[in-house]
Amino acid sequence: LSRYIFNTIYISLGATVGCLIIGSMAAYAISKVRFPGFNVVFQLIVYSLMISSTVTGIAHFLVFVALKWLNTYTISIVPMWASTLGLYLMKNFIDDGISDEMVEAARIDGAGWFSIYWKITLPLSKTALLTVGLMYALQFWNDWWNALMFVREKDLWPLQYYLYNILSNVNAISSGRIPAGAAANIKLPSETVKMAVTIITIGPILFAYPFIQKYFV
Repeated sequence: LSRYIFNTIYISLGATVGCLIIGSMAAYAISKVRFPGFNVVFQLIVYSLMISSTVTGIAHFLVFVALKWLNTYTISIVPMWASTLGLYLMKNFIDDGISDEMVEAARIDGAGWFSIYWKITLPLSKTALLTVGLMYALQFWNDWWNALMFVREKDLWPLQYYLYNILSNVNAISSGRIPAGAAANIKLPSETVKMAVTIITIGPILFAYPFIQKYFV
């Protein structure tokens, strides 16, 4: 069980931190750096929100096979960094919360684009970062679909997929979809373990939420 807990924490932290770094930098660039075609880029990002990951699942699978990412931690972390929802939310926050005059004043004082991002944009975007970070952390903590599609090594399963696998076997046996002979060979954990896994799965989110909700925007 400890292995699944470690996997879930490792994947959730890696994916969330990567999304926040890439999303905040991209949102800042689109919002404040007027590079050629920034409106087109933003429109493409908005359109991408309408495309479900289920639609692109086969294409993703072929790409991951070519990259040899199947059955690795990489496939559970790196592709998540391309999420555009947090980028969209961060861009809107930066548009409203950080004025162009502030950026221009910093530019006149000799600050570079990265310096403005690091010293001005990030400190003033803490509430947005916490909101988007909690959203991502909850999403990745509860994710089991990615493991179902791309991970076959049991040592790489997150806790949610381990719980999903247990409940799927229980439902299959109780509904008679698995013959009695085959069901006898399936080893299921005790009810105590099932309840412990369920509590561990939902516990951290329930514990963290009251302390972070005041930062929601």
